[in-house]
Amino acid sequence: MKKCFPILLLLLTVSLFFLVYAYSQEDMRFINAEAFENPQRPPTVFNHDEHNELAQIEECNECHHIYDKEGKRVEDESSEDQSCSDCHEPKASGRKPALMKAFHINCKGCHKEKGKGPVMCGQCHVRRPNVED
Repeated sequence: MKKCFPILLLLLTVSLFFLVYAYSQEDMRFINAEAFENPQRPPTVFNHDEHNELAQIEECNECHHIYDKEGKRVEDESSEDQSCSDCHEPKASGRKPALMKAFHINCKGCHKEKGKGPVMCGQCHVRRPNVED
């Protein structure tokens, strides 16, 4: 059993690496909508790298924000290693907006502020045909 341990440890490490890589934002094609029980629209089409390149976003904290206990945005910190649903629940809690509203405030708000990007429902929530790959 002692001889197998290093091999098992190596396999576990390699598997973990590929698992993290598989779910990295660079490969992201749709916003994760698993937190919504009965979504009315399909998940938002979103290519993370393409979006940031087009929007000329260099710092993760432009989208991945953190707020302190007083409700002020912490400028030098980022929540890029978390899912939005880690902080935002389906329903609003105190001053923290509900998950759907948080997405819309963050994404649509930025698009409106910069005068670029989609703001209408069907522009982000694109219905895809049910085609087998």
